[in-house]
Amino acid sequence: MMNYDVELDVRRLACPLPILRAKKSLSTMNSGQVLKVVATDKGAPKDFADFCKKTGNELLSSTEENGEFVFLIRRRAV
Repeated sequence: MMNYDVELDVRRLACPLPILRAKKSLSTMNSGQVLKVVATDKGAPKDFADFCKKTGNELLSSTEENGEFVFLIRRRAV
């Protein structure tokens, strides 16, 4: 797995909370830093893909293992 700067655990939270928490975390990070998000919401893969497309942050990876989704998101340049 790739290195990351901040990890966010949003397991057992339903939409829209995982996205809102990720947005808040990203707002405190520097451009180019990587956020790792761990979620269990079944809609998270689509939600995070849409979120990154709309905000300009880069979705580096989206994986699923044992019902947990892991996303690596690079903070966009501001």
